[in-house]
Amino acid sequence: MDLDIYQQLIEQNKARSNDGVIARFYDRAVKTGIIDANGIPKFATVCYCEIRIKDNTTEVFDQPATQDKIERFPVEYARYQLAKKQAQTGAALEKFAFLTPAEIESCKYHGIFTLEALAELDETKARTLNLTGEQQLARRFLQNNRQFKQTADIDRLKQSYEDKIASLQAQISFLQQSRHGRKKK
Repeated sequence: MDLDIYQQLIEQNKARSNDGVIARFYDRAVKTGIIDANGIPKFATVCYCEIRIKDNTTEVFDQPATQDKIERFPVEYARYQLAKKQAQTGAALEKFAFLTPAEIESCKYHGIFTLEALAELDETKARTLNLTGEQQLARRFLQNNRQFKQTADIDRLKQSYEDKIASLQAQISFLQQSRHGRKKK
């Protein structure tokens, strides 16, 4: 989902009211119930939906996300998806001291979660969203820190290899279990 579609979704959702209900989608590591050969539990990443009611600081409903929650809170779910997509190719805004917490939240509200997404924002769009100052800071930072980009590229490549290794290990484990199952018959 790109930034323009996200902005359209925000505009469409303004008329929709959730009566003081606030939702946030996020990933949580959850035990799968599977124990590996070393006795260590395996975990899975599960999308959760945290729901809070305005002016009620004690009650929080936190459960795995379901289709009805996704449909009830489409902007929040779109924000979650956009954040995940940008995180794959950039560095989180929270890592940079030149942005204040208010500026970071403003960027996130507009669907910008990484320094790279902020720097690549079209100048007209940055003006419309009132993010020109933040955009200029991000561009300057990236121009002055080519090493940062190289490190980010290396980190992405490393993560890609680690994901591939994990996938291959899972396939090997599955094949070994299948082979042992056939021998018992």
